[in-house]
Amino acid sequence: MFNEVRRRRAVQRVRPGDGRALKRFRWWQLPFRALFYLRLTRDDGRRTVCAVDVRHWRNNSSGNVKACLYVDGRQHARSGLPAAFPVPGGVVEVRMSAFGLKRCHYVTADGAEYQLVPDGDSAEGRRAHFDRRHPALSRGVGFLSSIVLVVAVFLLVVQLAEQLTRADGVSPYVGAFSSPVDLSAWGNSVVGLITLTASTERALRLRHSWLLDGAAG
Repeated sequence: MFNEVRRRRAVQRVRPGDGRALKRFRWWQLPFRALFYLRLTRDDGRRTVCAVDVRHWRNNSSGNVKACLYVDGRQHARSGLPAAFPVPGGVVEVRMSAFGLKRCHYVTADGAEYQLVPDGDSAEGRRAHFDRRHPALSRGVGFLSSIVLVVAVFLLVVQLAEQLTRADGVSPYVGAFSSPVDLSAWGNSVVGLITLTASTERALRLRHSWLLDGAAG
């Protein structure tokens, strides 16, 4: 029920597009742009190609990142994120995290979900190509990213617990907790950089966990 309410609100935010042509992906847009495709068949049997274009640095009037839906190469609709674009047979849901897209899926009327296909020149497309060419190595990289985030969450929790239990109003009741890991400012900076890299790698695969990626953000 909550997802359905959120989806309806997102649909209401959609505005008509201006009909401009979809521009091809350029290599220098790798850190700032995501482009995904969806091929559908209309009720009359005609094939149509939908594209979702997200420019990470461009905001709408509300300050949210903006996404645009293109149909057969022309801008059909636009919306701030999170977005839900009505398309034949369902909606395309687009959501973003602090590290990139966390959702770009086609949700059919009966609830089935399909992730859109990234443009081959985009960062997401290059990561998908790496997965196809080197599946075992790709799984290893994904597993390593998850382990990094688990360790980062652990370090965050124990250091916060130590700080909280040092407070005068808390320590007499629960005792003072001493963190088993004491990182310097430099060490925390290194952990933060590694965590950012791991979360970005997961975002390229549209993987997101409120606990792991949310804590890292």
